[in-house]
Amino acid sequence: MSWLYEPDPGQNDLDETDVRVRPNPKGNKPRTKKRPEHKEAPIGLVLGVDVGRYRVLLEDEERVINATLGKELRKHGAAVGDNVALAGDISETVGALARIVRIEPRTSLLRRSADDSDLVERVIVANATQMAIVVAIANPEPRTRLIDRYLAAAYDAGLKPILIITKTDLADPAEFLANFSGLSIPVVLNRSDDPALPRLRELLDGQTTVFVGHSGVGKSTLVNALAPHALRATGGVNAVTGRGRHTSSSVRAIQLDETVGQGWIIDTPGVRSFGLGHVKPENLLKSFEDLWSVIETCPRDCTHAADAPDCELDTAIANGTLGEHGASRVDSLRRLMTSLATHSDKSIDKSAE
Repeated sequence: MSWLYEPDPGQNDLDETDVRVRPNPKGNKPRTKKRPEHKEAPIGLVLGVDVGRYRVLLEDEERVINATLGKELRKHGAAVGDNVALAGDISETVGALARIVRIEPRTSLLRRSADDSDLVERVIVANATQMAIVVAIANPEPRTRLIDRYLAAAYDAGLKPILIITKTDLADPAEFLANFSGLSIPVVLNRSDDPALPRLRELLDGQTTVFVGHSGVGKSTLVNALAPHALRATGGVNAVTGRGRHTSSSVRAIQLDETVGQGWIIDTPGVRSFGLGHVKPENLLKSFEDLWSVIETCPRDCTHAADAPDCELDTAIANGTLGEHGASRVDSLRRLMTSLATHSDKSIDKSAE
């Protein structure tokens, strides 16, 4: 007996025409990964971020609205200072929430990492043009190596640095400033009874300036003087630890007072460390402006490390051409280079600062 199946000659062979396609009752279109371009979307400036909610100033309007990130941007997010395109409800209705659907091209991006071994970058601010490094000459004591880190981050981001020394009525800043005498950056001396506002107004007018510094150095006090409407909280220094108390908990973009000029201040929380894991080695070298002319004369394959043969930095120290603080400056550069190269020594600058 044969078990081979033989179709009935009177039955049609099955083919694709026999398949019944079930209609889509909802009439939905197939899903696509192509997103709308939102070419005509209104543009706004991100002023601050709180728990996933963005405060955005609408362009050409004096209205601030709340917004959240569109799904396509949630992986990277927007930063204070970003210009963003908006969709959804941009009205002033209570509870209204717009969506950020596009981040406009950035001109600069200031970043930091938790430490030099951390490969995760924290974006601090976008589109700034300057960095104001605020340091107290006393209470709390200034830290030269923290300033070196700020300068490296500024040059890496393409920002012009400004050094502001506060509380100069408590101590003479001359000896401290000698560490940076070879740098061609503006220096502003600030007293408790004279905040040096005219000079600051001149430097800040027309710029977007991010203020950075250790807690307790007087950043928020300066911001309130330059933008009284900001009402930033201020705090003192702990009498036991000598450390400043954190008062600003988030980054905020604040428009300068009209009497000061046109421009923006971006106030940041005080930090005690500033990781540079993202900084390129060549930008680190260029941030030591006072040493750069010497570094350029080194042999082509020179590492500039302490054990590098024929390094012109050692020759300059021996000849005394770098000045009284030259050896300290070279040591600071080499510490940063070692930390960035190994991504393992997390204590070098914490103990030194």
